[in-house]
Amino acid sequence: MMIPIRCFSCGKPIGHLWEQYKEKTEKGDDPKKVMDSLGLERYCCRAMILGHVDLIDTSARFKKF
Repeated sequence: MMIPIRCFSCGKPIGHLWEQYKEKTEKGDDPKKVMDSLGLERYCCRAMILGHVDLIDTSARFKKF
């Protein structure tokens, strides 16, 4: 659904970087350079960002109980 606030492996806060990453990669920037500029150096944090699928719009269409 939403990006986790912290990396599951190391605990570094990464939730606040998702919007910046998304904006820069949609403009056509290289994901590796974007992650370097955002300070994501550990492979676990990079995997959290790369493996995230933004499903909030999909789930928002369904009725809440």
